[in-house]
Amino acid sequence: MIKVYNRRTGEYEIEKVAGGGLLNALYTTKPGKLGLELLVKRKLYSALTGFLCDKGFSARKIKSFARDFEIDLSECCTKVEDFKSFNDFFTRKLKPGARVFHEDPDLLLSPGDGRVKVWTNIDIDNLLQIKGFPYTLRELLNDEALAREYTGGTYILLRLCPVDYHRFHFIDSGIPTESKKIKGAYYSVNPVALSSIPRAFCRNKREYSILHSEHFGDIVYVEVGATSVGSIVQTYTPNKPLKRGEEKGYFKFGGSTVLLLFKKYTVQIDRDILEQTEAGYETKVLAGEVIGRRKK
Repeated sequence: MIKVYNRRTGEYEIEKVAGGGLLNALYTTKPGKLGLELLVKRKLYSALTGFLCDKGFSARKIKSFARDFEIDLSECCTKVEDFKSFNDFFTRKLKPGARVFHEDPDLLLSPGDGRVKVWTNIDIDNLLQIKGFPYTLRELLNDEALAREYTGGTYILLRLCPVDYHRFHFIDSGIPTESKKIKGAYYSVNPVALSSIPRAFCRNKREYSILHSEHFGDIVYVEVGATSVGSIVQTYTPNKPLKRGEEKGYFKFGGSTVLLLFKKYTVQIDRDILEQTEAGYETKVLAGEVIGRRKK
């Protein structure tokens, strides 16, 4: 059971998990763990899942999926009957105004829909994916010098569930570098999985780039793949100026994670998010939602 904090209602919600029974079996039982290591974590399994979700017959499960997980189809640019496949629906674009990225340069915004945790004054040799499971920033980035620049900074973890809008955005205007790809496995990023697989973010396939932002300094973006993620698709143009709120990319089918790193003394995170993180809970947010402020 996963409890997530809803800051709008001030209440905790029980997360509906797509394939929750299978997930628990894979990560909490001996036969499941064997299947996980032999097949599920491997590229072939995720590639096959992605392949099937690209096929026309997969569109038949869109309506029931949206109903079961209470997805607001009125936000979509495309009518439900016009989606060509489940992946076409999964990577859906939203209507203008469905997500608002405020223009105030002092506001720190969420890059996407999901569940967020934030840590400040970070120790780059002891980052957390979940309580009791640390890893180092140098492992995550495969870059010792870059990792050390973020000592004492702020680390944002945004987990996207399969039910979420799966496009992610730039949270400030600036110039992005080219994305660097790091090969890896395809473990789930669900908390059930993260509590049993040490250093999962460092073991999974991932990509990272740097946004030389106008108001928050150099922000490291890390996109982490996971079970059934057919691919991480970058839609931005490297080394070209862009505006706050522009799309950076999207994930194909599967739960995924976006990590953001800020240097020391650049941001101040909203108190409720920090309190929930300290208590061990994620906070539900939408793309463009205010999650903090710029430190001046």
